[in-house]
Amino acid sequence: MAAQRGGLWCFGGNGLPYAQSLTSVPSEKVESFCLQALVQHSKVRSHCDHIVKNGGLQLLQRVYQLRRDSLKIQTNIIRIVGNLALNEGLHQAIFQSGWLYVLAEMMQSPHVIQASHAARALANLDKETVKEKYQDGVYILHPQSRDNQPIKADVLFIHGILGAAFKTWRQKDRNALEEEVETDSKDDYTECWPKSWLPADCPNLRVLSVEYDSHLSDWMAKCPAENQRKSLAYRSRELLNKLKQAGVGERPVVWVAHSMGGLLVKKMLLDASEDPEMQELLKNTKGIMFYSVPHYGTFMAEYSVSVRYLLFPSIEVRELCKDSPALRNLNESFLNIAKEKEFKVLSFAETLPTNIGPMIKILVVPPQSADLGIGELIEVDVDHLNICKPEKRDSFLYKRSLQFIQEALQSYITQ
Repeated sequence: MAAQRGGLWCFGGNGLPYAQSLTSVPSEKVESFCLQALVQHSKVRSHCDHIVKNGGLQLLQRVYQLRRDSLKIQTNIIRIVGNLALNEGLHQAIFQSGWLYVLAEMMQSPHVIQASHAARALANLDKETVKEKYQDGVYILHPQSRDNQPIKADVLFIHGILGAAFKTWRQKDRNALEEEVETDSKDDYTECWPKSWLPADCPNLRVLSVEYDSHLSDWMAKCPAENQRKSLAYRSRELLNKLKQAGVGERPVVWVAHSMGGLLVKKMLLDASEDPEMQELLKNTKGIMFYSVPHYGTFMAEYSVSVRYLLFPSIEVRELCKDSPALRNLNESFLNIAKEKEFKVLSFAETLPTNIGPMIKILVVPPQSADLGIGELIEVDVDHLNICKPEKRDSFLYKRSLQFIQEALQSYITQ
C-alpha cells in the first residue's frame, strides 16, 4: 500500500483522504484501523481460528508491548483477546502466548474501560468458576474478580444514542470553579458510578453494562445487512441473545436505561414475552429505571437534518418522531406487560435544555414524553446528557436511584 501515491484510503467505512503517500500516515494510526478491523473479525467464530493460526496472538502481544502509551490501541487488543476467549478451543493458545499475565496486570488499571475489558476476557477464560459467556459489548462492572460473596441479583445498564457502556454512566464533570472549591474531594471523582458506588452501597449484586452500536455501522454503509441492523427490532434480538449467554434472567434483574436505551429495554422485554425460552427473564424483572426516555418521541426528530444528526445520526430518527405510531404501539404493548407482571418503575425527566452546538439549546425529552404512565416520575434540574450522571454520591439523583434498586430487590438481597 505504501507504494501507492495519492488518492483516498478507505478502511472499514472510515474515509481518510491523504494528499500525500501512505508512508506519511503515522504507523500508530494504521495500526489503530487494522485493530478496529480485527475487532470485527474476532466477532466471527470461524475467523478467530484464522487469527490464531496465523500468529495473531503473538503479533497482538508484540503491538501491546510496543504501544504501552496508547490506551486506545491496548483496549482494542484486549477486546480482541476477550472475543477470542469465547472459543474454548483457543484457550490453550491464549495461555501459551502469555496473555494471562497481561490481563491480570490490566485488571489493576485505573482506567475503568481497560480494567473492564480485561475482566471480561478473564471471565471468558475461566471455565472453573464462570459458566456465563460475555459476548462483545457486555461488560462486568462488578464483581471483576473471583468473589466469595454470592450474587443474588443483576443490575443492567443500557445507554442511549451516541452513548457508551462506560462514559454514559460517569459522574457529572465538575467545572473549574467547583474543583477549586472542592479540591479535597477531587479524588472522589469516578469514571463510572455503577462500578464505584453501587456495589459498595448495595452488595451481592452483579453489575453489567451493555454497549451496542447506536449510530453508524461497524462496517461500510453499503453492507446489505446495514438497514436491518440499525433497527430497534434487530438490536433487541441481538442483545437478548447476548444477555441470555451472560446468564441474565437466571436471578432477579433491575434495568437502568438512558434515553433511547429505555426504548430498547421495552422492546427486549416485549420480545422476551413472546419467546418461550425467555419467560424466566420476564419473571425475574423486578424493576426498570428510566432516565429521560422519549416514550412518546422527541421534538429533536423534527429539527433540520444538520441539527438532528448531532444527536440522531441514523435510522432511529424515524422511530423517535413525536407521537410516531411505532413508539405508541411499543408503549401500549409494554404497559400491558408491565401492569400484568407488576414491574416497579421509576422515571426521571430533565427540565434544563441541552446545548446542541454553540447556537441551539433544546429540551431533548420533555417531561410529558418521559412520563411512561405508570410508576413515579421525578423532574430533575439537569439537561439530557447529565440526567444519568449524578454530581456526587450524596446527591439526590444517586440516592433516589439507589433507593429504587434496593426497594425493587429488597426481598432478594437481604436474604
